[in-house]
Amino acid sequence: MTERSEGMPDEPAPGGRTAMASGGAAPRGSMTRTLLDPTSERTPSNRERLERPETLAGLRVGLLDISKARGNVFLDRLEQLLTARDVTVSRFSKPTFTKPAPIDLRHEISTTCDVVIEALAD
Repeated sequence: MTERSEGMPDEPAPGGRTAMASGGAAPRGSMTRTLLDPTSERTPSNRERLERPETLAGLRVGLLDISKARGNVFLDRLEQLLTARDVTVSRFSKPTFTKPAPIDLRHEISTTCDVVIEALAD
């Protein structure tokens, strides 16, 4: 994922979307970001960002290990912290970090979890 913030030029990165309106920098005090999807989309789609829940109480949190080195270490600790707060946790793992998660794994996560945390580590 690549981000651009206040004061960056209008031009989009290859495959990206321009975050600021024409005319250059964003107004002082505001921040606009361009998020690039690294899955090689030929035509990027717009996705609305979902609102974060105020609390995790009563929700099932999915922890997704993308199979990069030490991601499991981060998720192990996160699972400890969440379960200490009585949050229900489910663990998932991609077979490889080099490809998107298989459709059956994405379906299982989307139908059994309310919130997902993905571990990226090296």
